[in-house]
This record gives sequence, C-alpha cells and structure tokens, in this order.
Amino acid sequence: MNMNNANYCVILAGGRGRRLWPYSREKKPKQFIDFFGCGRTLLQSTFDRFAKIMPKENIYICTNVEFKSTVSEQVPDVPACNIICEPVSRNTAPSVAWASILIYQRDAEAGIIVTPSDLFVMNEDSFDDNVLKGLEFVSSHDMLLTMGVKPTRPEPGYGYIQVGEPSGVANVFKVQSFTEKPEREFAQMFMDSGEFYWNTGMFLSSARHFGATLRRLFPEQMAQLESVNPNGITVSDGMNFISDKFSSFPNLSIDYGVLERSDDVYVMICDFGWADIGTWHSVYECMRRTDSDNVVIDSDVILDNCRNNIIKLEKGKLAVINGLEGFIVTEKDNVLFICKKGDSSALVRKYSNEVQMKYGDEYI
Repeated sequence: MNMNNANYCVILAGGRGRRLWPYSREKKPKQFIDFFGCGRTLLQSTFDRFAKIMPKENIYICTNVEFKSTVSEQVPDVPACNIICEPVSRNTAPSVAWASILIYQRDAEAGIIVTPSDLFVMNEDSFDDNVLKGLEFVSSHDMLLTMGVKPTRPEPGYGYIQVGEPSGVANVFKVQSFTEKPEREFAQMFMDSGEFYWNTGMFLSSARHFGATLRRLFPEQMAQLESVNPNGITVSDGMNFISDKFSSFPNLSIDYGVLERSDDVYVMICDFGWADIGTWHSVYECMRRTDSDNVVIDSDVILDNCRNNIIKLEKGKLAVINGLEGFIVTEKDNVLFICKKGDSSALVRKYSNEVQMKYGDEYI
C-alpha cells in the first residue's frame, strides 16, 4: 500500500475510562492496558493500525499531561513534539484544534483523521481501505466526514448518525442528524428504520477546511492559538501557550463542539466491523461467546452452569464460578466488582463514585 505523506492522524488518548472500572483505573485508563491479552495496549493497536497507511511522524497523540510519559513509553516511534498534553481536562475539541494548527503549518493541504484510541476493528483490510477512501474524499471536498457502520443491535450506549441525501460519491451521504446514547426503544426504532448508523467517533477533514471550521465556531480561542507566533509556532511556543491559556478554552467534545454545530458534515458508510470498547456491555456484545453465551477475556476461569456473563480478571488469578447468569465479574488490583450486566454504565458510575467517597482515590 502506498504511503501518503499528505495524510495525518490525531489519536485521542486522554480519557479516564471510568465506564470500564475497576479494570480501567484513574492512573492507568483502558487505552494504556493490553485489554484483550494480544500483547499490545489499545493505544498501541490504534497506532499500529494507522502506521500501516501513513508515516509514523504524521501521527499525533492528544493526552493529559499526567500520561505523557506513559504515551512516550508505549509509542516511542511518535516524536515528542507530536504528543499534545493537556494541563487540565477540556474534552477533545481544544486539543484537536491545537493539533490541527500544527498539522496545517506542516502542510495546508493535509488530510486529517481524528480517532479514539480504543477502537475494536474486526476487519483490518477493510478499515485501511475505508480510511484511505475517506482521506481521498476530504482532499477534494470542503466537508467534514464521519465514519458510520451498520448497527447489529439496538445499542443504547452508542451514538447514531441519520443519513440524508447522497453526495454523489459512493457510500457518502449528507448527515441528517446526530443522536447520542438514545433510550433502548429509540435505538431499536433507529435500527429498524435503516436510516441510522453507529457513530464510530472518527472524523476526517482537510487541514485547511478544518481550520476554517474551527475559526468560525471558536473565533476567540482560535485567534489566541494562531497569534502565538506569526512566524510559525514552535514546540516551546506551544508548551508555553498550553500552560498559560489552555484552561480558558471551553470544555467541549469534537462531536458536540464541531460536528453537531456544522452544516457541511457527511458520513461514509463503512464495512470494517467496529465496536466501542467503552462499557462492559458493549465489550460483551462485540466479543465471540462460548456456547453458553459467556465472554471470558484473557482470564483463567472454570465455569459450571453459567450463562450470559462477561468475565475479566488479572493474570495470576483463577475464578471458579457456578450457577451465575447475566453478570459482570471483573477484578483489578484492590477491587472485585460483580454486578448485573443490564445497565452496566449506570451501575459502574454509581458504585465507583460511592467507593471513591467512602474509601478514597486509591480504589479508583
């Protein structure tokens, strides 16, 4: 496959992964864990995926300053100046804006793909093909492009994209609407309609168009960013700016801050097979199950008369479980967590907050 020097990637790796507590922890969130026991962390797997289709020096990683050394250790092929560290959490829009300016300075016509660090991709060849076609599309169209996949179940924990008019390019449509985490009955209606696709959280644009979009949506903040040094922003300029000004930026996600506020957003229907490694329920749904509908993730377990469970334990631990149905069983460091698999996101949030208040941060 030909390498394209005009293509760049921005990996978002600053999240805390609280919905996968207690396996994902404040000091070591899910993106820095070899969750599936494949020998690579989620961040490393995402980096590997994009390093196949673009030069390694064209990959940027946005993270929290607390995780800078972890990122450097796990992805040593990424230059230090390509690691963008937020001193405070401001969601994804400000750090992506910063990355886009750095990329624009290198190549005003660059194609950019922004991606979460925790993708689960089932068909790597199809993924490469879809991404390269998407980058080719944004290189010749002044549009923002999202990547959608056909839903396989009415998943309430995902975002949905409603397709509108065709663009004239195969599998690319105008976005009619975005819906984030609908109730299950609405998710079922979306799936039945055939008009809605899962939002993978990836989006693409040219550096030139993305910069123009950000200037329109965030004029004050982008003016601040671009006024740092009229002769070109250096790494030290950037670090000083981020230290002094980053906390004044709005706490906005790319999805809400940019995509949902823009009119020129399109979606490419993709076929690479995708899952968001965001909740225990979504992990259960995307993994291959045993005959008894249990999902055991890289763990030593003896199951007897058990059905419909998801189990993830630390290495060196053995679980023997009898008669369990419909539960999450996960253990990491000093916490064992067992709960009904239903609405796991709400339960994880409830109990992690309760544990933090009652026992302190060392359990979070």
